[in-house]
Amino acid sequence: MEVTSSTQPKPSASEAQVASKAAGNEAGKTGNALSSDFETFLKMLTTQMRNQDPLNPVESADFAVQLATFSTVEQQVRTNDLLGGLGARLDTLGLGQLSGWIGLEAEARVPVTYDGAPVTLTTKVDPQADAAQLVVTDGQGRIVQRQDIAPTSGRLDWTGLDASGVPLANGRYTIAVQSSANGETLSQEVVSVHSRITEARLADGDTEIVLADGQSLRASEIISLRQPKTKP
Repeated sequence: MEVTSSTQPKPSASEAQVASKAAGNEAGKTGNALSSDFETFLKMLTTQMRNQDPLNPVESADFAVQLATFSTVEQQVRTNDLLGGLGARLDTLGLGQLSGWIGLEAEARVPVTYDGAPVTLTTKVDPQADAAQLVVTDGQGRIVQRQDIAPTSGRLDWTGLDASGVPLANGRYTIAVQSSANGETLSQEVVSVHSRITEARLADGDTEIVLADGQSLRASEIISLRQPKTKP
């Protein structure tokens, strides 16, 4: 006896109710694309059941695997969305906490903005050094000044004057301390300076601090904070 598609089994009323209820619940929870995809999946699954070969029907276990796979993907997508939202909230929270830094002076290893007035530097000299020099580089990477200093770490005022007392042009300079012993270079460390914080903002998912001279840096690059010094 030949079997035709007219003998295809129809889903039971209970199966139809389950599929309809699942689709209705998903549509009621969210109107997003994920819910729409889930409804589409149920329709495809129902169509597959209706049009399967009655002589070689799909095993019920296969349907269960399909449902479980889609459910796992669905949960993973929702988890990723929740984690993304949580990350955004944490970033905003961190930004709110950093708002208390505005007005403070931050110490960081950044280029020095020179306007003719002395700049206080914090230097780090290698403990094994018997000599040290300030190496001043301009924005084009050219060394414009070398100045001998005491081979000890600490703070010093850099005037920006050369040996003849002529100041460098106003601008931004990178200053490093070159430590040496017996004429051999041991290390070269960029000095740190203090500058007032004027702004805290989010940039590319990271918290960014803006200094009074317009330079910006990541919050993690700040070495220390202090109250600004009051002028007498």
